[in-house]
Amino acid sequence: MKYRQIGTHPDTRREVSVLSLGAMLFGTRTDEETSYAILDRYVEAGGTFIDTSNNYAYWHTGGQGGESELLLGRWRASRGVGDEITIATKMGARPLAPGTGFIENGEGLAPEAIRIAAEQSRERLGMDRLPLLYAHVEDLKTPLIKTVEGFAALVAEGAVGLLGISNHWAWKVERARAIAAAAGLPGFEVLQYSHSYLRRRTDRPDASSKDGAYGIADGDVLSYVRADPTLALVAYTPLLSGAYTREDKPLGPDFDHAGTPVRLAALAEVVKETGATANQVVLSWMVGAEVPAVPLVGASSVAQLDESLAALDLELTPDQRARLDGAH
Repeated sequence: MKYRQIGTHPDTRREVSVLSLGAMLFGTRTDEETSYAILDRYVEAGGTFIDTSNNYAYWHTGGQGGESELLLGRWRASRGVGDEITIATKMGARPLAPGTGFIENGEGLAPEAIRIAAEQSRERLGMDRLPLLYAHVEDLKTPLIKTVEGFAALVAEGAVGLLGISNHWAWKVERARAIAAAAGLPGFEVLQYSHSYLRRRTDRPDASSKDGAYGIADGDVLSYVRADPTLALVAYTPLLSGAYTREDKPLGPDFDHAGTPVRLAALAEVVKETGATANQVVLSWMVGAEVPAVPLVGASSVAQLDESLAALDLELTPDQRARLDGAH
């Protein structure tokens, strides 16, 4: 396993594995026995960075979520897991009532909502302090300064360590960080966005914004992280839900642009040269990229996790990276 530091302050920064394990479906679609086996294998391989959220996975149960955090809490207790494993969770997108969704009825990012969510997550996870807490989605009803103050208050109290932000416009992340800096408060240091080797279109409006999808690591996000090495980028859905290797998982309209076939051709060349799978090449490329990312991989079996773990042993040559990077 390889490791990197996230965060800057001595009291909150963490050394984490460069491959993060996503626990989104643990406790719902992935049963407890299988979830435990995947978690055990990940830790055995040196993994130390697990990702969840307080709303995972409400869409599978019709409830409000929390199943993933509860399973992780039971696993931690049964294995005696302590602070050596960084468990990151998120808040802001938990529905306020069963049978509803976060877009029309989410908890939001007001200070009281942040405090309640953090308390509930700590209880479900069985932790005194959350090592990393993300603002999951934008809240258009709450001023940014209130959100910044709400998160910072929990850091000051010792209830939360690092602060992260996900699925926000890059300008809002920068504005929130500027507000925090001006007030002498801790700001968001970990950014979590959808990111992979193939680039998604960002011009297509979605349910959250008429201006296009903003939960994607586009040029604005990548250039932001490149310019500020204190920021850490965590990449969710790096393997595009199996689309790189499975014919039954089409790419979809988000990848319907001229750059996709060129990048797929470059990827196929490197796959042939290395003998690795396309998934492994993508993960290796991301970890060692000029703008590095921590891939957040899901797994529904130990075999799937092992494929991802093996990517960390794959060293792409400078020529292979140049060809992958130069495919436009």
